[in-house]
Amino acid sequence: MEAPSRQNPISFGPSIDRVLAFFKVDFTPNPVQPSWARVAIATLVSVVGSLAADALLVALGTRVFPSTTGYAHFEFGSYAKLTVIGVIIACVGWPVVTRISSAPKWLFLRMAVVVTLVLFLPDLWIYVGGAPAKAVLVLLAMHVAIAVVTYTALVRIAPVGIVKAVRSN
Repeated sequence: MEAPSRQNPISFGPSIDRVLAFFKVDFTPNPVQPSWARVAIATLVSVVGSLAADALLVALGTRVFPSTTGYAHFEFGSYAKLTVIGVIIACVGWPVVTRISSAPKWLFLRMAVVVTLVLFLPDLWIYVGGAPAKAVLVLLAMHVAIAVVTYTALVRIAPVGIVKAVRSN
């Protein structure tokens, strides 16, 4: 038996409604939203996990490609600042997505892929500008790792549809 489809309560006109429907933006969220406490924990896990993944990839990258040792973008301060900013933006986006879509994981995954591909552009630009290909490859891997860590933490730690257990005394 098919689940009943939810009707979009807001209409922007047929053309825009079709685009929104394609992206599953239907303004019919799950009635049980992730708690702010869970979002905060997922954000912390995302930041720490992403920084750890970055550090691991830099360590592996410089070991596999010794010529990249000392590369400026591999300095912790260089990538940590941008990683934290990007992860926080993504973590703010998750509760927004859960409120505009009845399929937030579907939408957020696709958004994560698109944002990751867009974030490849500056790395490709520095490659065109003369940065070593091996170093840029590590930077691209760092973007993918950050996206995977952040998406996974948010949808698993702060999912929609989780109801708090009520204690009875």
